[in-house]
Amino acid sequence: MRILVTGGTGFIGSAVVRHIVRDTPHSVINLDKLTYAANPAAVAEVEADSRYLFVKGDVCDAAAMAEVFFMHRPDAVMHLAAESHVDRSIDGPAAFIQTNLVGTASLLDAARHYWSGLKGAAKEGFRFHHVSTDEVFGSLGPDGQFREDTPYAPNSPYSASKAGSDHLVRAWHHTFGLPVVMSNCSNNYGPWQFPEKLIPLTALKALAREELPVYGQGENVRDWLFVEDHVSALMTILSRGRVGETYNVGGNAERRNIDVVKAICAIVDEIAADGGPPRAEKIRFVTDRPGHDLRYAIDASKIKRELGWTPAQSFDSGLRRTVHWYADNHQKLKSAAYRGERLGVMAASH
Repeated sequence: MRILVTGGTGFIGSAVVRHIVRDTPHSVINLDKLTYAANPAAVAEVEADSRYLFVKGDVCDAAAMAEVFFMHRPDAVMHLAAESHVDRSIDGPAAFIQTNLVGTASLLDAARHYWSGLKGAAKEGFRFHHVSTDEVFGSLGPDGQFREDTPYAPNSPYSASKAGSDHLVRAWHHTFGLPVVMSNCSNNYGPWQFPEKLIPLTALKALAREELPVYGQGENVRDWLFVEDHVSALMTILSRGRVGETYNVGGNAERRNIDVVKAICAIVDEIAADGGPPRAEKIRFVTDRPGHDLRYAIDASKIKRELGWTPAQSFDSGLRRTVHWYADNHQKLKSAAYRGERLGVMAASH
């Protein structure tokens, strides 16, 4: 297959691209706008391969999207291009509305016009896979899990924009017949994640012996999913998911934020032993994120039951791999766009 991956230079997208080129016979068209969170180094290992092609483009540009389909004639789309950081969506919601809603609508329409012109097996086999988040479901109390039929209740500008994009994909399927599959995943972590997110930020600050900020009292709970496990789920859904269906993808790894941070500290103390005090002593509780959802947890029984997918990594093994990677590769993540500062505090004073 020729697979069009949007956002293929971002964290999850680059993992998808590397997997396709390295571990499958398929070819990939990596469409990316190259925003602050993109890192071309994340796909450097595959860019010389004849089955890899990079196209710089913006999903919001309808004419450019139509041209991508016309020129490259993909057999499937994996749509991962998105603004994804909750704190940034608090500081500047407009970019999230533009990329996640307008961009998804633009890409859907380009895909629909392209698909409607296909014939036979090419039309029958075409898939549009929309990759989304568990944050669209809102916040859980101490019990329960998100299922595919959980009502949407997004609480941040980010999750609202992703919820809207999910609804657009559903509408293009039901109104126009576009063959879509959808997935909503829990918090990803792993190599190449942009360092504004909790695990890479904590790992890098711990390695540098800097203070470790934790929102509130660190009681917020997330279900953690190793990025390579997510990639295997995405490929499974693309190839075998039922058209029109949504699949929740989770890591079966609920952890409080404070416990994640302490676990990272322990690993860094072990691999960067310098005789100093335990890095957990650098933990500092800071004012909580405005509207911070208390708990997310995914019920991933549908994808296990219907498609046979389960995560291969435990949280402990995945976290250890991840922290070791950041210790070895932190120089590749330097960015003028982000220096480890606190984002998303504007609303806190209102």
